[in-house]
Amino acid sequence: MDMSMHWGDFVTEQTASYGELVLGVDPVLEDIPLFFKKADRSATEILEKYVLFLLDVAADQVGFVKFQSAFFEAFGSKGIDVLAQGIALAKKRNMGVILDAKRGDIGTTAAAYARAYLTPAKAGSVSNLEVDCLVVNPFLGPDTLEPFIDCSREYGKGLFVLVKTSNPGAGWLQDKIVDGTRVSDRIAKLVADWAAETQGKTGLGSVGAVVGATFPEDGKRLRNLIPDSVILAPGIGPQGGKAEDIHVLRRQNSSGVLVSVSRGITKVDNLKLSEEDYSTLVRKRIESFQKSLNTLDR
Repeated sequence: MDMSMHWGDFVTEQTASYGELVLGVDPVLEDIPLFFKKADRSATEILEKYVLFLLDVAADQVGFVKFQSAFFEAFGSKGIDVLAQGIALAKKRNMGVILDAKRGDIGTTAAAYARAYLTPAKAGSVSNLEVDCLVVNPFLGPDTLEPFIDCSREYGKGLFVLVKTSNPGAGWLQDKIVDGTRVSDRIAKLVADWAAETQGKTGLGSVGAVVGATFPEDGKRLRNLIPDSVILAPGIGPQGGKAEDIHVLRRQNSSGVLVSVSRGITKVDNLKLSEEDYSTLVRKRIESFQKSLNTLDR
């Protein structure tokens, strides 16, 4: 992503060129095909080869990549180094980079996270983990998101605020009624306010929401509450979400939705696939997901 470009405008541009699919990168060592696991390679070297391979295979097919931070942290400090390499390569390949770190904390801690992930070098950041968009957790209160919102205001950076997550237990808190309103709706209204004050030229705000594809009825209601936000929709595939339900998350006049798929694209049962066969399989799966999304009514 061009660092001078507003996140909402970039999403509009990329989805027009590549569609709504986001490649999710959630690497688990045991699931990586065997051809990566040469005898002289350490675990982090295997991770590095695998991540860079996926980015090269998918670069001309998808406009966005979402790295799940936890899967890199599981490899320790060297895993974070690989994450930094992946971020740099994705940017070089003109892919929008989303980091799913679900950060959220109070005061100076939140500000430090914002410096780490959303502050450009031109503004004094020395981090090599700067991304275009960050997933954040609002459940410590709206004040804890202000350092991240400031980066949206100042630098056009994207945010995805957890609103209605895709996991089965999401409703335990997110569906609770507080002062006559669902918790998820209360958060959505905050997102709508932040989106309104961070709108780009195409009308999309930099502040968006995570709304799981596993709950289409909730998605329809929440889209009406956040008309000018980008929605990140996880949950298609192994979690049970269906591509045909994505249409309820789209805006009236444009897409405004990104659909993240990870295991459904990258995981295989046969780890003995050759490099060529695995590359072909990943590309075919990407094409299949894109086709299923593109054939939906807009």
